[in-house]
Amino acid sequence: MIHSIRCDKPSFQTVVFNPGFNVVVAERTKEATRKDSRNGLGKSTSIEIIHFCLGGNKGETLKKPQLNDWTFTIDIDLGEKRYSVTRNTKNTNKIIIEGDCTEWVIKPTIDKKTGKQIISRNDWTKQLGILMFDLQPMYDEYKYAPTFRSMISYFVRKNHQSGGFLNPFQQYKAQLEWDQQVNNSFLLGLGWEYASKWQVLKDRVKVLAQIKQEATTGLISHMMGNIGELESLKIRLGAQVKQEKEHLDNFKVHPQYGQIEQDANRLTKAIHERVNLNIDEKRLLEHYESSLNEEIDATPDRVTKIYEEAGLILPDNITKKMNDVITFHKKVVVNRRDFLNSEMEKIKQNVVQRETEIKELSARRVELMLTLKSHGALQEYTQLQNNHQNTVAQLKDVSQRLDNLKKFEQGRSSINVEHELLLQQAKNDLNERSSQKEEAVLAFNSYSKTMYSAPGILSINISKTGFKFDVKIERSGSQGIGNMKIFCYDLMLAKLWVKKAKSPIFLIHDSIIFDGVDERQKALALQLADSEAKKEGFQYICTMNSDAIPRKDFDNDFDFDKYVVKMLTDAKEEGSLLGIRF
Repeated sequence: MIHSIRCDKPSFQTVVFNPGFNVVVAERTKEATRKDSRNGLGKSTSIEIIHFCLGGNKGETLKKPQLNDWTFTIDIDLGEKRYSVTRNTKNTNKIIIEGDCTEWVIKPTIDKKTGKQIISRNDWTKQLGILMFDLQPMYDEYKYAPTFRSMISYFVRKNHQSGGFLNPFQQYKAQLEWDQQVNNSFLLGLGWEYASKWQVLKDRVKVLAQIKQEATTGLISHMMGNIGELESLKIRLGAQVKQEKEHLDNFKVHPQYGQIEQDANRLTKAIHERVNLNIDEKRLLEHYESSLNEEIDATPDRVTKIYEEAGLILPDNITKKMNDVITFHKKVVVNRRDFLNSEMEKIKQNVVQRETEIKELSARRVELMLTLKSHGALQEYTQLQNNHQNTVAQLKDVSQRLDNLKKFEQGRSSINVEHELLLQQAKNDLNERSSQKEEAVLAFNSYSKTMYSAPGILSINISKTGFKFDVKIERSGSQGIGNMKIFCYDLMLAKLWVKKAKSPIFLIHDSIIFDGVDERQKALALQLADSEAKKEGFQYICTMNSDAIPRKDFDNDFDFDKYVVKMLTDAKEEGSLLGIRF
């Protein structure tokens, strides 16, 4: 139960609440001008303050710079004890608790300067979950679990801008499906754990779909290919790795391999040089031999014969001179032959010498080449190692791709199996909780029948995507009917939790819930809230505009005005909740 909301600013109008039915009314006075409005008087702001003190974010009004460094306090019953909870709009993570916290699971710390009990926002909401809804620490083991902030928002719905009045099962516009399923199933006393597990499966399906999509588009290579192709490639690479390893194991590294290789190359060059020289000198030898064979001696008889053929007779003095020339020529020829024979002999000796050297060099080179053949260089061995490591890396990558692909296929199959098993377990669990389901359905039917003379329907089912909740009331379709669905659902939750909550239950509705509702149904709803609050023992708080109160449609014995705990007016600035205008 909420006793009051207060503020450290003197302009603020403290609101004191009573057990049972409470109304905060905004009234338009005769003194107000046309520009004045009941909007902004503080009806919704009072609900913002309650949320804020219960660990919520600052609402639209509390975010205003004019309210920076305002301190609000809520007096509330938690468990069987009363507490004052204070929170400042500037220092929102520091919450001051006045009251006995010795039995709390999460205890406040003591501020050394002020001696006050201080608790962080996160710890405060966790402790509230324990105090009000008996949320257990073991729930933290679930990735998706009910939370105090989400569940309290069904009992204190936020304004229409946040989407708190869209449908009974959604308490803010951006609320995710899993959050709706988990928290509504918990509040209805159903197996919320199944809703949590469903979302985990959905996450896995989403991840697998993303991986498959990325693999298809080539963003990640380790998922490419198919199982058959990858297994074939793995076999080939495995054989290659084995062959390369055997080669490396048998590889002998000669410590002077490089020097031996250089010596062999040098010998090869020397052999080639000698072979080329022999070829050149053998050609020269052939030329010398041909020159010797072509040498012809010059004789007088040949000269005389040439003259006789021409019909001439040589004089005696010419004949004598020719003999002298021939004698000289013979000496020249003899000298030339001696020179050629000498040069030919030198060439032959050089050729023989080189051939001997070629044989010796070739023999030495053979020895070196045999050494190179039976051993390897360190550089070559290193290259072979690098090649082997690359092949091993390829094999590892293919193996990983194959394993991932197999896990992917197995994962999809596993999820399908788990999903079917979870579906059956959830259905069986829902059947076992038939009493909880029946209590909720009957309460909703009763409340809707009170206002529309025909029972509405609250349906709770299990589908392939998890829990499915729905409500129906005859003539539904208009905004008013939709809001009354929310009203009946919330009233039903309050009835259920009065019996099992650790703390007194309160239900709060902003005036928005009555927008578009027929006057008669509005009156019936307010009277129903009053009677149920008294009978079941919960607190009901609502806000209304004075001209929206269906006074003519109330039962004669229903005195609405006695439940008005605060009247806000637009006559003067101090008539608003905050006592200021902005």
